[in-house]
Amino acid sequence: MLYLKNLTYHPAATPHAILKAINLELAPQQIGVIVGPSGSGKSTLLEILAGLAKKTSGTLHWRDQELTPDHLQQLSGLVFQFPERHFCGNTILAELRLGHPELGKERIDQAMTAVGLGDIPLSTSPRSLSGGQQRRLALAVQLIRQPYVLLLDEPTAGLDWSMRQQLIGLLGELKKDWTLLIVSHEPGEIIRIADRAWRLDHGELFPADPASFLAQPAAVSG
Repeated sequence: MLYLKNLTYHPAATPHAILKAINLELAPQQIGVIVGPSGSGKSTLLEILAGLAKKTSGTLHWRDQELTPDHLQQLSGLVFQFPERHFCGNTILAELRLGHPELGKERIDQAMTAVGLGDIPLSTSPRSLSGGQQRRLALAVQLIRQPYVLLLDEPTAGLDWSMRQQLIGLLGELKKDWTLLIVSHEPGEIIRIADRAWRLDHGELFPADPASFLAQPAAVSG
């Protein structure tokens, strides 16, 4: 169980807290979706859960263990919005091994197979992949680390309808082995695979029925 209690983030340079007393529970092998407009604090929350930003107050737990920033970096695997812009390796193999040069072929093959890229040569340039394949590779980069929770920031942004459907199907499959927390300003089809949902508005998190988002018109990014 991922458990957040009264988590607050209030940088000294800002007049108001960016995140205000966030409470959240997400069970293992569930998909949670947080919906909110741009600027509501969604990405900041993921960065805290990934150990990239430090909470101001509150507690975070995985199962019965309270988590420090070091624990969070081991617990979570964060896939940024447009992760393909951050690729550094000249080949898929180099990208997968960044920071982990000791990784063996078996673990690499497992990650590539899990995201449906098992047939692509590891010598392929990441930049030659389609948009959907690049998102899958970004997931494989995190799966290799074997995190307990996958954190995804707007995972379908910029993809066409067909690629979105394929990626959403993959995320539903990954739930068999991982817990996923997804943030999006426009959940679209993603909400259909959600077990839990919340709305984040001006730094405050409110539980929501996933079905409540299906009848709403698409939001406009701003």
